[in-house]
Amino acid sequence: MTTLTPSPTQLPQVAHPRNEGMPLDLDWVAAVQANTSAIERRAATLGGRRSVKKDWQAAWLLKAISLIDLTTLSGDDTWGRVERLCAKARQPVSPWMLEKLGMEGLTVGAVCVYHDMVETAVKALEGTNIPVAAVSTGFPAGLSPFHLRIEEIRQSVAAGAREIDIVISRRHVLTGNWQALYNEMREMREACGPAHVKAILATGELATLRNVARASLVCMMAGADFIKTSTGKEAVNATLPVTLTMIRAIRDYQDRTGIKVGYKPAGGIAKAKDALLYLALMKDELGHPWLQPDLFRFGASSLLGDIERQLEHYLTGHYSAANRHPMG
Repeated sequence: MTTLTPSPTQLPQVAHPRNEGMPLDLDWVAAVQANTSAIERRAATLGGRRSVKKDWQAAWLLKAISLIDLTTLSGDDTWGRVERLCAKARQPVSPWMLEKLGMEGLTVGAVCVYHDMVETAVKALEGTNIPVAAVSTGFPAGLSPFHLRIEEIRQSVAAGAREIDIVISRRHVLTGNWQALYNEMREMREACGPAHVKAILATGELATLRNVARASLVCMMAGADFIKTSTGKEAVNATLPVTLTMIRAIRDYQDRTGIKVGYKPAGGIAKAKDALLYLALMKDELGHPWLQPDLFRFGASSLLGDIERQLEHYLTGHYSAANRHPMG
């Protein structure tokens, strides 16, 4: 079968400056608005306007795999589970399928774990370019003492994490204390050092899309390399309206500063068809650069299994049982 798309190891790396941030511009923040009804209408029409089938669908699903932050964030995580997850990250799709698709070398974008599992994941991924991302700063609530949150970041970086997913203090957004949010994010960014920082907004707890837009902008001003929807632990996680709000904030920030900031939807994205909608929205709103792992990730675990089932159906015409595609 003809190769559908280059593997991630063959794709050229998109070089762009890291987001160093800027001084807090409260006038810009105050001017940010969000037309909720228009955003929801736009998101609701996406499924009917952006449908891909057959070879094109398979190619997009392979792209989606390369953008997954394969995640385990459970209270019963063990070292063995993390090692098995890392093995899946290295070989996300059955070898026979990759051979037929001409996609040898395909891996996920990163492995995301709690701090306690960083060293295990780093060791399990030796010899690959797959980074380890650590959730930090009192994840998921972000309510531990601030000095402990900062120290947790430093320890995760020292343990080998190349990406840090931090959680913001939602109260700063809900009370409109943008200076406090900026200062908090700035100090966390500095604690990350060379590791890239993803700012988790926990959008399901921010009450309005305007708050989501303003929080996105403030975190980018403070130096976030990515902005991320959710911890995956809230009642409402990633949605298309929230995604549209956040990526338009990214576009506005790039228009004003020239700097590209990444985006990561997380929580509730479990089906291949959902991944296709997010990819289409990113392509429509931000363009091709945001279809690369350095600017877009899915925070997911079960998503990979459903994509693998869809790819097997593409190759064989039959759906396999979900238990034939375990995460580890």
